[in-house]
Amino acid sequence: MTDAPSDRRPFWPRRSPAFLRARRAVRGVVGESLDDGPRTYQRRAPGVVVGLSGGADSLALTAACVAEAMAAGECAAVHAVVVDHGLQEGSAAVAEKAAATARGLGATAEIIRVDVPGGGDGAGEGPEAAARTVRHAALHGVALRLGRPLLLAHTLDDQAETVLLGLARGAGTTALSGMDPDRTWDDGVRVVRPLLGLRRADTEAVCGELGLEPWHDPHNSDPRFARVRARATALPMLEELLGPGIAENLARTADRLRADARALDALADGALANDALRTVDELDVGDVVKLPDAVRTRVLKKWAEANGSAPLTAAHVTALDKLVGDHRGRGPVALPSAETPGHPGSRLVAHRKGGTLAVSRGLIAPPRSRSEPRSDPE
Repeated sequence: MTDAPSDRRPFWPRRSPAFLRARRAVRGVVGESLDDGPRTYQRRAPGVVVGLSGGADSLALTAACVAEAMAAGECAAVHAVVVDHGLQEGSAAVAEKAAATARGLGATAEIIRVDVPGGGDGAGEGPEAAARTVRHAALHGVALRLGRPLLLAHTLDDQAETVLLGLARGAGTTALSGMDPDRTWDDGVRVVRPLLGLRRADTEAVCGELGLEPWHDPHNSDPRFARVRARATALPMLEELLGPGIAENLARTADRLRADARALDALADGALANDALRTVDELDVGDVVKLPDAVRTRVLKKWAEANGSAPLTAAHVTALDKLVGDHRGRGPVALPSAETPGHPGSRLVAHRKGGTLAVSRGLIAPPRSRSEPRSDPE
């Protein structure tokens, strides 16, 4: 359900320093969305879509966007989307309250109810990751439908936690780049995280200044989740032992590594564009092995995924890299993919074919394959 707001007077007090910081953070992207530029398939209407959970971060983001839209005379330019996973008792009421708060601020709002695979009742990161995937897909779909950029409320604290968790599992440059502050997907949807320069304390202060009552997700204090342990225990302990500024430094590291990762990806794309290096489904091992390690592993990952593989883990890429090098005694590497209809047990596999690395469908017994990489959380 979507309701349009009525015209309103400013809802913020004259002295609201935290809210002013939030407004400055969103001013650029909201202003760009309201300009008089040409409308395209990807950008059909002025305004932004905001992911809203009812928590302090997303309430602060919604309020800041509405204030900037009001200042530009576009009161209905902010559309808040609440995704109800139904994983917790009372989630429908939480969603209704969040949507009502957004409408009270002056935004339009809708609630999307989704099902999370697996029910989200297990321990660990599985349910959290599944819910996140479904939520982002729902938000992405609304942004695509409306032709507006999607704004997400992640803060500097979220970025620091992401980098710390990546370090804990030995992640590579891409994962340690954290969340991209501004990215446009292949379908034209632009996803922006304008609050990555603000702390969680800032968004809580915004809610205090505006008299908003944020929802406190019980999952955000559940120590079963690694992110909660990083937030509540690991980061405070690091600050105590190593001094202040750990979160800011982790976020700064993400920014630097993101630039490095983009440069390496560009080199890998350039290598894959070389017809002498590859055909449609084969790679010339002699040329690939000459590439620098960081470029070669990216080439292998991009090539496999372009040939039907699901996203590869670090373990898969390592196994492929060994096929490029000393492959003696190594069997085919099973890649993550669906079975071929009508052929139970068939897997997408990468294997040596003379001087090339090839991908094909084959029968492989994963439990007994020495070259089958183990699952990795990355």
